[in-house]
Parts: sequence; structure tokens; C-alpha cells
Amino acid sequence: MAIDKSKSVGLLDADIYGPSVPKLMNLKGNPELNDDNRMIPLINYGVPCMSMGFLVQDASPVVWRGLMVMSAIERLLRQVEWGSLDYLVVDMPPGTGDVQLSITQNILIAGAVIVSTPQDVALLDARRGAEMFRKLNVPVLGLVQNMSVFQCPNCHHHTHIFGSNGAKQLAETISVKFLGDVPLHLNIRETSDKGQPIVVSSPDSPEAEAYRKVASAVIQSLEEHTR
Repeated sequence: MAIDKSKSVGLLDADIYGPSVPKLMNLKGNPELNDDNRMIPLINYGVPCMSMGFLVQDASPVVWRGLMVMSAIERLLRQVEWGSLDYLVVDMPPGTGDVQLSITQNILIAGAVIVSTPQDVALLDARRGAEMFRKLNVPVLGLVQNMSVFQCPNCHHHTHIFGSNGAKQLAETISVKFLGDVPLHLNIRETSDKGQPIVVSSPDSPEAEAYRKVASAVIQSLEEHTR
């Protein structure tokens, strides 16, 4: 399945305590307000983005209790002028806490994608996350296995540092789709740190293709759940 590049996508960074979208998308500054006093997302690579990282200083820790977190999430959801979007991707923090509950209470979520590394310790949290969304009546579109294999940039040897196929096996166990692998590769780390996503900086690379395959699998699963 090819990705329809005509679709408009927004990115909401809901990780209140550790927002990373400003760094990953090479964005900084405070969002402007429109005439309705709604925040206008910052845009790069054609993707409108909103993050708590735009509203606090880089080195300032966010030390908030549950009610403050829920208030911040509601502001990011309700007071942003997203315009007309086909998809709004919400990057949630790990775990099953206030952020996830607040979002599911505020908007209708079409589906959740669980991302995990292959080792058993990480898969425990992934399983809890999937069960949480099921209890909240949010369809689980599937699991993505991140850092699935280390690819040495010099000798090209592959090493399963975090174990092999853990997320794929978990997907089978809990009866959800396996959406694909993303490798642990130096190029991904370097381009992410520079705020130049691999699909933009090296679109023809195998690493970029891995992301496109995952994106296609997510869209296909979403369409199956919304028919």
C-alpha cells in the first residue's frame, strides 16, 4: 500500500514531561495566537506541530501534578487551530497515566499504535498500554518494534541487541497486528538529533523505507478499523 502524500497530517507532542518534537522537527519559538485566541501550530517539513516544548524553556523541568497535566493536555487539544487535517498523530509518553486518560476523555481516538523495543522489560509496559486502550474502548491498531536490530555502518553486521522479535511475538499473543520494524541505526540517531527526519534527509535510504512501511501498515490497519 502506497502512502497518499496528498493527506494532511498534524503532530501533537503530548509528552508533557519530556517533549521531543521541537528537537526532532527542528522547531523553536512560541506559537502565535489567531483572532480567536487559539494557538497556531509551528510548521516544518509541511507538518503542523504543537508541543509543550514550545511553551516552556528548554532547560525548565515540568514538575506538575495530575490536574495540571490534564489542564495542559486539554489546552493543547482544544486551543490549537489545526485547520483541516486528515490525520492528527498524538505522540504520548510511555506508561498508562494521566496523559493517556486525559486524551481519551477529551477526543475520540481512531486508534492507538504501541511502540516497543523487543526486550521483555519494555514489552511488559507495551502489553499494559495495549490493555489500557482496550479498556478505554480505543482500537489497538498494532505494535511497532523499534530498535529491532543494530546495523553496523562499517561492517554491516546485524546484531539483535535488545532481543529478537519480542514485539512481533507479543502482537500474536494479544491478537493485534504487527506493524513492522524500525532498526537501530546511526543515521536515524544523527538525523533525529539534527532535526532532520530520515525520511526527509535520506528519503531513499533503507531506514527511511522502514518508516514508510510502518506508516503504510498503520494507515491500512486504521482503515480496516473504521470501515
